[in-house]
Amino acid sequence: MGVVADPTARTLQLLELLQSSPQRTVAELAERLGVDERTVRRDVARLIELGVHVESVRGRYGGYRLAPGRRVLPIRFSGEEVVAVYLGLAHSRTASGEPEIAVETAMSKIKRAMRPDDAERIDAVLGAMTPGAPHPNLDPDPAVMLVLAEAVNFRRAVDVRYRSGEGVASRRKVQPYSLAAYAGRWYLVALDTAKREERTFRVDRIRTARSLPETFDAPWQGDAAPRLVERFAAADYRWRVVLRVRATEDHIRAHLPPSVARLEPVDPGMEAACESDPPWHRAEIHAESLHWLPAVIAALDCEVVIDRPDELRDRVKTAAMRMLRAASDEGR
Repeated sequence: MGVVADPTARTLQLLELLQSSPQRTVAELAERLGVDERTVRRDVARLIELGVHVESVRGRYGGYRLAPGRRVLPIRFSGEEVVAVYLGLAHSRTASGEPEIAVETAMSKIKRAMRPDDAERIDAVLGAMTPGAPHPNLDPDPAVMLVLAEAVNFRRAVDVRYRSGEGVASRRKVQPYSLAAYAGRWYLVALDTAKREERTFRVDRIRTARSLPETFDAPWQGDAAPRLVERFAAADYRWRVVLRVRATEDHIRAHLPPSVARLEPVDPGMEAACESDPPWHRAEIHAESLHWLPAVIAALDCEVVIDRPDELRDRVKTAAMRMLRAASDEGR
């Protein structure tokens, strides 16, 4: 079973383990939860604080058990806690390879411990979050995530405080269209009302989010992932790189995914003379830096023509000279 990083999700899993067996040793619980024994004891103390009657059993085969004859009290979850559990379970599923149904089963158990109206609200909120498994270190604040997900679901404007990758803080009013996980991060696709432009925000960089009373009509609905891919590939970065690559699309995509490069077949005049030869493709890449591209071109291991910029040609020539010197017999 994979490590559950979120304490709320882990405490729920601990309760499930105690309910499913008359007694569990500390070592067994630590192994099942993927944590050390000290963390298990802290999680047991958290259960006791929540009103769950857990007994310590001493001796060689001691550990923990639910108190005999005691009814386990239902655990009440706030909306923020449910979002935190959802994110924690997503990480657990990724680490352990457990199927999607495991997360759905766990979430249904949580919702049974909620009031019906709260459970309906959470269903709507989670429905606004495109499933994914971001990196645990990049998880957003559950409170922020809850506000954004509700705003997406109910088409409500939001006031956000955002810090860019360069550390520049700003305050914006946005109309959120979708929340989606892509390439290890959560993103919000929204209209920036001041600039009247659709923008993409990393949710882990949103410091606060406050729902506003005004509503709006979204111009589109559905899966945001394809839209994110297109926006990343077309981002307004410093360099516009154009390559011609002689390889199959699958081969090229293994090194230049859709979020990095736009790809299209070249005109018929550049097609391979022999049907068995791979076709030529035009790859357009928007990049803030060129330093990583020589290594990608080498990794493609096929015919590549650099159409632009000249600065990339210079970098590739310099890298090629270094490789030739490394492969030469001189200096042995």
